[in-house]
Amino acid sequence: MSAIGAKQRLMGEYKELEKEKWVNVELDEQALFKWSIGLMVINSDSAFDGAYFKAEMTFTDKYPYDPPTFKFKRPIFHPNIYPDGKVCISILHAPGEDEQSGEQANERWSPLQGVQTVLRSILLLLDDPEISSPANVDAGVLYRDNREQYNAKAKATAQASKADIPEGFEMPKTVEEAPPVKVIDDDDFWNEQEDEDDFGASESSGEMEEDEEGEDQEFESEDEEQEEEEL
Repeated sequence: MSAIGAKQRLMGEYKELEKEKWVNVELDEQALFKWSIGLMVINSDSAFDGAYFKAEMTFTDKYPYDPPTFKFKRPIFHPNIYPDGKVCISILHAPGEDEQSGEQANERWSPLQGVQTVLRSILLLLDDPEISSPANVDAGVLYRDNREQYNAKAKATAQASKADIPEGFEMPKTVEEAPPVKVIDDDDFWNEQEDEDDFGASESSGEMEEDEEGEDQEFESEDEEQEEEEL
């Protein structure tokens, strides 16, 4: 893909991310291959709840065939985050299988992935770290052996990160979408239809049937009278 194609793809992804509440992208269109990101943790079950993590994503002119890079600007004590803020996560690794790490191709980067996929994966990783081969061994050991102390460190990091919230920016309290429009219950719908026309037979059609039956009976009685007279 050419540089123009990469820029078009990135602008499309940026416009989609603008609709999301859990991420804030500060973008300079003159430097489209370098994004300044505010990644928010809005999850009451997370030890990092309330955090506003500043990060930087960079892209090459071969995006989306080449994966982006991601780096937190503030140190985060986490099993899968290096001291310099880089994140060890499979989705940011080059396409293809890696026999040495054991990562399969479907776990690594592919052109079908995108910025939003990466960010969501990182948010999930914050609360569900991979500790079998940690980037930060001390964090991995603490997470495994003393979760209470680990969570206390995470909460302190989240609190400190609030200093990076841009002036005038209001942190969302929830990322829940508006409730879906109520759909007519199928049973109620069909019951109403039955009451109205008994699956296609309306009240008027019922009256017509009664009239027809009455007319038939009237004709039958007239025929009987005529037969009696003839006898």
